[in-house]
Amino acid sequence: MPMPMSNVAPNADLHCHSNISDGTLSPEDVAARAHRNGVTLWSLTDHDEIGGQHRARAAAAALGMDYLTGTEISVTFLHKTVHIVGLGFDADDAQLQQGLADTRGGRERRARDMADELAKAGIPNAFEGALKYVGNPDLISRTHFARYIVETGRCADPHEVFRRYLAEGKPGFVPHRWASLKDAVHWITEAGGIAVIAHPGRYDFTPNEEYALFSEFKNHGGRGVEVVTGSHTVPEYQEYADMAREFDLLASRGSDFHDPTESHTDLGTLPELPARLTPVWEALTERVLRA
Repeated sequence: MPMPMSNVAPNADLHCHSNISDGTLSPEDVAARAHRNGVTLWSLTDHDEIGGQHRARAAAAALGMDYLTGTEISVTFLHKTVHIVGLGFDADDAQLQQGLADTRGGRERRARDMADELAKAGIPNAFEGALKYVGNPDLISRTHFARYIVETGRCADPHEVFRRYLAEGKPGFVPHRWASLKDAVHWITEAGGIAVIAHPGRYDFTPNEEYALFSEFKNHGGRGVEVVTGSHTVPEYQEYADMAREFDLLASRGSDFHDPTESHTDLGTLPELPARLTPVWEALTERVLRA
């Protein structure tokens, strides 16, 4: 049952991934790692998927961590892929489940097209290679291709793979049309949760484009933004704290952890949110699932 949180600020990590999407650890192992690193409020936010939520919740409870349901939805905005994190929703909501299923639907076709392009660049059998790294075949992604290409010895790590082959304009990049921003925000909010712009510093928008993203997001009912995240630099913490204040948005915090060796930031190791922000978890007190 949801219960009020204590007055002590939690060590919250509200953005990470398991092998239900493109992480490498099971939900239970992600929970255990978060707990070892001192996380007290946790959310598993797999890409376009909530199939691991009940397992994550049970693992968190067994370890004594408070839990918020989570997901990370891929949306297309101004011809770029943007991610919207949902927190504190009903994981059994039928509309949210169907929306995420529809969003996942185009991934296999995109993956086969990526494999065709990589073959032209001299990397054969990439689709089959990527499948070895997929916990959920419906969620095959660029990350799985990157792990396979590292295995072939062509690149030292997944970051090099993205730079050389999988980023926009590179030989293996294939665009995909995801959910609309409006739909993603509505699925989350109508399921009782709060929508959050994930790692806004990653999208390489112009200032006008970024302002349009924040404005449209808020107009659709979005309420939060990730300020402190493993995808941001220290100066960006302050930049997006300022954006949160300007747009009157709640502030979130999450490592974006995927794997013990690949991820820049481990679970639970981020600094606290900057001052004069309202943490997103304060607005979700009644949605927190207590240990």
